Amino acid sequence: MSKPRDAEGHHLIGGVLCLDFANTLYGHDAPIHEYLLEYRDLVLWSRHVDVLSKSEAGHLLQKWEQEPAESESVLTSAIQRRETIYRIFSSLAHGRSPTENDIGQLHQAWLNNLQHTQLVRDESGFILGWEEGHSLDQMLWPITRSAVDLLTSADLKRVKQCGGCDWLFMDRSRNQKRRWCSMNACGNRAKMARRYRRMKRQAVPHS
Repeated sequence: MSKPRDAEGHHLIGGVLCLDFANTLYGHDAPIHEYLLEYRDLVLWSRHVDVLSKSEAGHLLQKWEQEPAESESVLTSAIQRRETIYRIFSSLAHGRSPTENDIGQLHQAWLNNLQHTQLVRDESGFILGWEEGHSLDQMLWPITRSAVDLLTSADLKRVKQCGGCDWLFMDRSRNQKRRWCSMNACGNRAKMARRYRRMKRQAVPHS
């Protein structure tokens, strides 16, 4: 059995699809860990977050082997899309306006997505779904829609950036004062750092 890829165990703390996608790089200004090293990682991550079904993922992995150059091109586009999404929501999390270029890129990606949508009937009526098939970039369609939906929703004010790393998340706490992507990770490291500094100050002899 092959060893699981990092993309399959990515810690999903964003609370929204587009933020989890933005978090597939740990350290955007100074890269520390990349989860999407090749196209198959993009497929496996998309399966991990239920953007792709098991069958869809299987078909796309076959296409990856058959069309390596095209797959690599899609991965490049996915990374560019991810960084655009990251810059937009990182800016907003800090009270800054995203650049017109980034908003324009996301808007164009959303317009391109529209040609792949179709009305689908479900139990309650109709929903906007996606065309059937196995396009190499099909996982990017719902990711882009998620970013546009969040950008135009009242939940936008809940987007935060971790005080210990650069990951993004939705703050759904009652008082909206959450600071960390995870208390078990960055939160605990911050507590340990404060404790270390306090102990160091106490150990300094007084004159």
